[in-house]
Amino acid sequence: MKKVFLNAMLVAFIGITSVSCKNEPKNETKANDAEAAAVATEEAQVFMIDANNSKIEWKGAKPAGEHFGTVMVKEGKFSTKGKELESGKITLDMSSITVNDLEGDDKASLEAHLKGTAEGKEDHFFNVAEHPEAKFEITKVMEKEGKTWLSGNLTMKGISKNVDVPVTYSIKDNGNKLVLTSEPFTIDRTQWKVNYGSKSVFDDLKDKYVNDEIEITFMVEAKKS
Repeated sequence: MKKVFLNAMLVAFIGITSVSCKNEPKNETKANDAEAAAVATEEAQVFMIDANNSKIEWKGAKPAGEHFGTVMVKEGKFSTKGKELESGKITLDMSSITVNDLEGDDKASLEAHLKGTAEGKEDHFFNVAEHPEAKFEITKVMEKEGKTWLSGNLTMKGISKNVDVPVTYSIKDNGNKLVLTSEPFTIDRTQWKVNYGSKSVFDDLKDKYVNDEIEITFMVEAKKS
């Protein structure tokens, strides 16, 4: 009987630990004041972003579950000195927000809500009619904790905040292509006035809230110009 009880406790502990790890924010960033953008040197090599082979993945959660999807890259460029990244800017097409875990009317409804194209819900999330683009512009490239990090100004809804993003990048195809991928990282959406359903902004939401954290992953390719 004692053995059965201990086994049950072990299973419960593993279950709780698994849930805790799943919901723990990944590479949680702090939103600081915007900084001056990094400037490329005169001898820098420029790589223009290939929008067709680049995208941003996002994930959001609430007590009832989570949703995930993509936002497409509109344009941008990187500058390198040798094999070292110096500067860069990525522009996102916010009207391309897509939900990938739903289908049919549910998918269309949530996409309209996120974009602000649903009547009466224009400014709940991203209001793409007024703010059709978001941008990430590199301010610094640094090494810490054994990783490469980009500090950059993330601009959404007209608000710019500086965040640190862990990335890997490489130059391939005989120097003709640059590939950059971030680790998943989280931002606090309320720092950009994306306040819908936030317990930190509104009282008495009970279990009808949406987590403040949005998980983001960059996957970007660029071609030598």
